[in-house]
Amino acid sequence: MDLDLAQALSRLRRRAGLVLLDSAGGSPRRASVLGFDPLPASPPQELVGLRDFVGRLEVHDPGDLPPFFGGGFLGALAYDLGVVGEPDLRLPRDPWGFPRVVGGLYVDFIVQDHGTGESWLCLAEDPGDGRPPRVERRRSILDALGGEDPAREPEPLGPLERRVPREVHCDRIVRAREEIAAGEIYQANLAHPFTRVVRGHPIDVYRALRREQPAPYMGFAAWEGGALLSASPELLLEFAQDERGPYARTRPIKGTARRAEDPEQDRRSAEALLASEKDLAELAMIVDLERNDLGRIARAGEVWVTSFPELESYRSVHHLVADVWARPRTGVDAVEVLASLFPGGSITGAPKLRSMEVIAELEGEGRGFSFGSLGGLDTRGTAAFNLLIRTLLWRPRPDFGERAGEYLYRVGGGITWGSDPLLEDQESLDKGQPLARALAPESGFTASP
Repeated sequence: MDLDLAQALSRLRRRAGLVLLDSAGGSPRRASVLGFDPLPASPPQELVGLRDFVGRLEVHDPGDLPPFFGGGFLGALAYDLGVVGEPDLRLPRDPWGFPRVVGGLYVDFIVQDHGTGESWLCLAEDPGDGRPPRVERRRSILDALGGEDPAREPEPLGPLERRVPREVHCDRIVRAREEIAAGEIYQANLAHPFTRVVRGHPIDVYRALRREQPAPYMGFAAWEGGALLSASPELLLEFAQDERGPYARTRPIKGTARRAEDPEQDRRSAEALLASEKDLAELAMIVDLERNDLGRIARAGEVWVTSFPELESYRSVHHLVADVWARPRTGVDAVEVLASLFPGGSITGAPKLRSMEVIAELEGEGRGFSFGSLGGLDTRGTAAFNLLIRTLLWRPRPDFGERAGEYLYRVGGGITWGSDPLLEDQESLDKGQPLARALAPESGFTASP
């Protein structure tokens, strides 16, 4: 199949439970998965329950399944799930009241290999839930994929609203620095929210976001009463096999610089970021945290770091990244590795538990799916999960009229002792520009403090 999965998502918008893991741009760009019509089973509301949830599926001939995904769980995990095995960590509730896990078990899906350009339409023979025979489902899906695209341009119904004033966010940064000075934490990732009401389908806004900020770990998920639209460039977990056996990889981002239109100025911005002692120290702290998280599940001496630091450039910002790898001990599966990493260290801070407590106290509300994770757990044991940064959340707002919905996004950054509150605030606005522009082209921030 020669297929654009963003168009496929749009044309299948009437199907139930749509989830797209979308490697739309950037690097590495390997594979995308579009799931639809999940089995009638609600996902567990805890991370470790995913193991038994996926275990309900039987794979009769795994040799016929495509690479990257062969059926299993697709969905999202909220930040507010907290840290597995730490019941004393109390986090505020999500003000929008979304579930902590959304998604389901998928046996009908499309897989696309970006290396070869191949795509597969995969439909279960008889999953036992009364859906039509496979030949009928195939015809229905192909008819929809070949039909007219129902996309319509979203229409803003109100202004983009900053929910936490600059002076309040800057005061929180000062208070975080006081916690650092007291020796409570080394770093905390503070965020603040924006909202806007827009008329139009969330899939149409997602496609606008995809045009604004194509990224390797994008995604879309819809459920009853909500949706998330992510332009994430960050990998939380890749769990797969190579010639030596299972491996785990996480790819934290720390360090951000605004892009410049002038090529020479943009080059200097990138070079300054690579030379920034503050940003390199931030990245080093989070890499050490991720090494420690993976060390709990790894063989002795089998945790290592590559590409430290590596520059990644997107349309609006430059980032510093690094890869942290591990070889899991015998018997450790993808769920246990995911539990060791979740939530991602780059959006908590260090040490993780105390920084999460400080964040909860300063932000004063739950984060929901912001800074959680979207991904998939395969029946064969492989997994891929992003970190939900650069992510829009959506809920219907019928009080604003037909097809109206409210969008929310949170942006922030890692606070260290060397942080300048005004510069940190501006960095958060730079990160939010693609999200603001996706909601309305005139919404981008250009003002400096």
